[in-house]
Amino acid sequence: DNLNTSIAETHTVASGPSAAHVDEVQSRIKEILSKCSSGVWVSKMPQIYREMYWEELSTAVLRQLENWPHVCTVEKVHRGDQMDGLLYPAKKIPPIAKSDTEQEKACQNVTSSKVDPLLKPNVETTPASLSSDFKQKVVNILLKYSSGLWANALPKLYQDTYQVKFPEDILNNLELLSDVCIVDYVSEVPRKAILYAKPQRRIDENLNITEKVRRHDGVKATAEQQYEESKDQHPENITVPPLIIPSEGSVSVMVLELKNTNEVLIRQVYYSSAQEQMEDDMKAYYSQNSTVSLAQSLSVGQLVAVHAEEDAWLRARIISLEDKRIKASNYFFWHLEKDLKQSRILDTCNSVYKLQKQFNSLPFQAAKCKLAGLEVFCDDPVLVKTVESQTCSKIFAVEILEKSDIPLLVLYDTSGEDDININATCLKALYDKSLELHLQVDALYTNVRVTSVFSDGSLYCQVPSKGLSRLSEILQKLEDYFHYKTQTSEFNVSLPFCGKICLFPSKGKWARVEIRIIHTRRALDVQFMDTGTVATVKVSELREIPPQFLREVIAIPPQAIKCCLADLPPNTGMWTPDAVLWLRDTVMNCPEFSMKVVKQDGSKGIAHVYLFAPENFPDMDHSVNRQIKNADLWKHQKDVFLSVAPSGTSSTKVTSDAVSALRLTSGRLEKSFSDSAREPSSAVSTIDMPPPLPLSKTGELMDVYVSVACHPGHFIVQPWKELHNLEALMEEMILYYSRAEEKPVNIEKNKLYAAKIENQWYRVIIKGILRNGFLSVYELDYGKHEFVSIEKVQPLMDTFRKLPFQAITAQLAGVKSQQWSEEASIVFRNLVEKKPLVAQIQAVNESTNSWDRKIVTFLVDTSLPDTDIWIHDFVSQSLVEFSKDD
Repeated sequence: DNLNTSIAETHTVASGPSAAHVDEVQSRIKEILSKCSSGVWVSKMPQIYREMYWEELSTAVLRQLENWPHVCTVEKVHRGDQMDGLLYPAKKIPPIAKSDTEQEKACQNVTSSKVDPLLKPNVETTPASLSSDFKQKVVNILLKYSSGLWANALPKLYQDTYQVKFPEDILNNLELLSDVCIVDYVSEVPRKAILYAKPQRRIDENLNITEKVRRHDGVKATAEQQYEESKDQHPENITVPPLIIPSEGSVSVMVLELKNTNEVLIRQVYYSSAQEQMEDDMKAYYSQNSTVSLAQSLSVGQLVAVHAEEDAWLRARIISLEDKRIKASNYFFWHLEKDLKQSRILDTCNSVYKLQKQFNSLPFQAAKCKLAGLEVFCDDPVLVKTVESQTCSKIFAVEILEKSDIPLLVLYDTSGEDDININATCLKALYDKSLELHLQVDALYTNVRVTSVFSDGSLYCQVPSKGLSRLSEILQKLEDYFHYKTQTSEFNVSLPFCGKICLFPSKGKWARVEIRIIHTRRALDVQFMDTGTVATVKVSELREIPPQFLREVIAIPPQAIKCCLADLPPNTGMWTPDAVLWLRDTVMNCPEFSMKVVKQDGSKGIAHVYLFAPENFPDMDHSVNRQIKNADLWKHQKDVFLSVAPSGTSSTKVTSDAVSALRLTSGRLEKSFSDSAREPSSAVSTIDMPPPLPLSKTGELMDVYVSVACHPGHFIVQPWKELHNLEALMEEMILYYSRAEEKPVNIEKNKLYAAKIENQWYRVIIKGILRNGFLSVYELDYGKHEFVSIEKVQPLMDTFRKLPFQAITAQLAGVKSQQWSEEASIVFRNLVEKKPLVAQIQAVNESTNSWDRKIVTFLVDTSLPDTDIWIHDFVSQSLVEFSKDD
């Protein structure tokens, strides 16, 4: 029964987690005591603890309270026939005894109901207060790390995310954050702790306990419990649980209607089956039950059941009463295909019935949201009409940017081949149509500037126009505005999202960019709206458009026109690196061209054109099209390639010397390719190799993350404490390789390279060279085997060779080595893959190459508060069960 004894006797891998659990309970008790001014009855602590933290408080804890003088002070008091006690913060002198009634009144402001008094805060021992804004920012960071974050990594992440220095002294007193996150101490060093965000708790210093509890699904606050006891007196005051967003998986919503873009009414498709079941239940109850009664004493705000057309029944809230006419707002939308509106007028009270208790368990399905990027123009009639036509009665995938009472969303239409960003698409409705440029077939244009060239031969051009002149004027205004701003950090982009339009400094001037892909919290891809160029940039380099210029900037349509060279050979196919380099060298070095439009492809939004240097216009034989057609540039070389990272950026200019070097290199590579493909796997030179990853000594414990799990005989672990360093390295690789000049690369087996896989750059070793232009690579930090195009590989720079390779090949200890069945492998994979665990290494098999090392280790899941799960025990039990089935 002794809590400390029971914890000490519990089998754990290390004392850290158990000790941390006790510390957390004590910290929570301190937090409860800080919420009241008159003390707390010991008998009431379990209820308050459950309502505040959604966990049960062991009775063993109550017996230990007297032994925790650093946590609280217990004063024994007789209450009627029983002995109870009042709790106060540690080292706090209890106030003069009050009657139960006085103490209950003093605590009503905390619990919103008559309960025994709660604890009184101890000003001397309560940690210094932190602003709710600061705490919310910390939680926003922790929510991105569901498996926890090392405390010593928090300052850098905070500064990178918010461009504000993190208060270092907080790391020496992590209890300051204990109300918003779980602090798991793994050693006696205060900074050596893992932080976890507490689940689904909104941080607001002004919220009392009841308001916090009401936000959690399925948990009723004391006031709601008290109401349940008096429901016979006030049957119309029905409480319904809040609508909860699923924590896992993608979220899909149906847009019901909108008043403006800051008040878009949606419902979650996640609840569709529950909705249909409730629809059937309400119809059966109200249509067939002769004892149902009309709602009495109607009042504004009352929840009722309303009889609608075709025997449908709706839950509704009365929003106004005029004589016997009622305006009811449908909180549950039943026949969405019939375009039910949010509000409707009922001519009589005879169709309004009492809402029965069994129909208040499902959250109301209609919820409001805001569309990101459209907030400033939320009431613009053109924009609202466009959004309504694009969204109403349709289902969309959702990206949730801010979880608040009215969440901030980006909607995506995923019904077609490409995902369409609805927010960005609707924003185009604000374009000034008079500034749009429409090319005419057979028309001739002069003073044309080519702004970017892509690896498929497509290019972007700027044509002199009214829109381009207007753009120059507004960008000059912005330049003058920022010139007089001593500090532009106030315009830093704090919440980047796909489709957002902002400013970026380019060649000493501001340029409009649209965010296209977000790689990490520091790096993202943008497209320059007026040149077509795609580049990877740092989030810290972006700036918000000042509000007074926002409408002017948004109103100008993009001034880059996508084109392609007309009448090239039909068998050209994919452009060769030689052809791309020739085109870039030719058109990017010339200040202006003349252009003839011969065809418009409206479906692809691309114009087929002829380009002429000024001195060659209009000689077709000397057009850029004919020159590249006649050049010997179309022979594909499988052994020479260029990266395809953003073509057309200012850093991608390649000279004719580079082209010549490319051709010379290709001849030498042909032999090395064929020879290396036949060579057996060999050791890699140790020159410029990262140091080997340090491992714990045999028998010691090590925090790890399992990145890949095939079966108990083969899985990959990463050292947990290095994960934030690996993430920082990969961010730097994204930024470097997206800006680096394209280089020819000599591919050799068993050599180290950087490879672009799904918009991320990884450190890899080449395991095989395939004939179809693909390579077999091994990710040295994640332990995965992948196939990548040779066009996606670049040299691994020295600066990226300092961090040890993070992937460690492992085998599970405590089980016999064997051929693992599919069932056993699945069980093992579900237990360990993508999870943080504790490893107890039993043996290390060294190798010349660090990535060939292998460890034999136990794995332990310590995520449960009181029990440690040894993975090999589960695997052994599974083998017994499978053998029984056989």
